[in-house]
Amino acid sequence: MAGGYPPRAAVSLLLLLLSPAPSSAALRARRRYDSIFVFGDSFTDTGNNPAVFAWYSVFNPVMRPPYGSTFFGFPTGRNCDGRLAIDFIAEGLGLPLVPPFLAHDGSFRRGANFAVGGATAIDAAFFHDGEPPAGADDKYKFPLNTSLGVQMQWFESLVPSLCATTQECEELFGRSLFFIGELGFNDYSFSLTKGKSVQQLRSLLVPDVIKNISMAIERLIKHGATSLVVSGMVPAGCEPPILDLFSSADDPAASYDPRTGCLKEMNELSIHHNTLLQESLEKIRTKHQDVEIIYADFFSPIMEMVESPAKFEDALTVCCGGPGRNHFSTVIVCGDPGSTTCKDPSARLFWDGAHLTEAANRYNADGWLRSISSPATATN
Repeated sequence: MAGGYPPRAAVSLLLLLLSPAPSSAALRARRRYDSIFVFGDSFTDTGNNPAVFAWYSVFNPVMRPPYGSTFFGFPTGRNCDGRLAIDFIAEGLGLPLVPPFLAHDGSFRRGANFAVGGATAIDAAFFHDGEPPAGADDKYKFPLNTSLGVQMQWFESLVPSLCATTQECEELFGRSLFFIGELGFNDYSFSLTKGKSVQQLRSLLVPDVIKNISMAIERLIKHGATSLVVSGMVPAGCEPPILDLFSSADDPAASYDPRTGCLKEMNELSIHHNTLLQESLEKIRTKHQDVEIIYADFFSPIMEMVESPAKFEDALTVCCGGPGRNHFSTVIVCGDPGSTTCKDPSARLFWDGAHLTEAANRYNADGWLRSISSPATATN
């Protein structure tokens, strides 16, 4: 028929026009998660730390340039030049960036981020011998009272505004991803600065850190969580602040890996932490067989980047910092007068010290997203 549709095509078009549009429920079914709830420290904090630091009258360096310069164009409270791994995960799942609980006036139906820079797994009171003396330097105030237990309290205070009944909560949280970011690095770092040995951390502190993370997971499952991602610990022996700490102490026992320049004993501490964490996760999986728990390996990807000059130049040298070993200084920090920023942050692994560049965060997130998309192949 000239100028018209062939009969078969016409029928197909008619059926298409008469077919009802997909319902909102059908569209949701195509997407696995409707929201993300996040816990952790500065590796995961999308903007809570400015509020917390203000509570304690602590100066916050991340709320000034060049923080945020790579992607947002302005500081957002992230300890990064751009996006964090959790930002890439949200984008990869088709969800909005997760808003910080303490700095967001809108709805949290699509998720909330409770992570805070400097947070510990263990209650902050454990690390303090009492109130700091009047006029004491800010460093004596850390860690602030933002531990994982406190973050859980914030989450539980939010729950009544999200769902009114047990069934509503189970439906909401059953379609939510719960992300427990890296925890442990701050616990161990604060303890080292107070004179604890690495061996003391291994035997006394690591089990308590794992216990607190595991208890938080159980609490979330009780609230209705069915999908959780739990991050392991970074290779602490490669972190510029740790390298600076041992260098400043002139520790004769410090042993460096000749291939990477990382501290062997501190990396072994991270491996021990990650081993105990994975053993605990397996026990929780056995107990809750209807719950999906994915272990996010934070150690191996960073070691790959440290060991591969093709990925990042001067792997242990921070992009933004002051004069000192690995361009890291506790006196002149990123953004201070006298600090300098590398020309291309995407060519660096570390941004301002312990924290990673956006490029490194993307690399980590890509691997974690593959595990989230295919949980059966996730690292256990």
